[in-house]
Amino acid sequence: MKPESKNLSRVLVGAQLAGLAYLALTGPLVATRGPWWILEGAAVGLGVWAVAVVKPRHLRIMPEPGSSAPLAHSGPYRLVRHPMYTAVILGSLALVLHHPGPARWAAWALLSVVLMLKLRHEERLLRRHFPAYAEYSARTWRLIPWVY
Repeated sequence: MKPESKNLSRVLVGAQLAGLAYLALTGPLVATRGPWWILEGAAVGLGVWAVAVVKPRHLRIMPEPGSSAPLAHSGPYRLVRHPMYTAVILGSLALVLHHPGPARWAAWALLSVVLMLKLRHEERLLRRHFPAYAEYSARTWRLIPWVY
């Protein structure tokens, strides 16, 4: 793997963690009013389901696929290629909606952009690593079933 690819991965993961840390430090971690707790609960459920399917031993925050990791295509991966990204975006959105503010909205928007960049970088790496990824990506949605 090229050093620039690893550097890009580090920058994207660092930006992702910074965005999540900002949201965690500027508001509650659990949405307790309105419908936002339902959205946050659904995001947590989706994330747990996705982790259970890929198995925790194959879980990585870096976008590079592990050498022994299989291509996940069951559970939530039947519909979307990146259910963990979906879970992070929806869960963090619930936190911003529960405790809104201009800086928190900006952090969420930047986090979403970073996750989209990371997702595209990861897909390039997955295409190289898994010969079947092109076919898999042709029949699944990227983040939101029937939308994107």
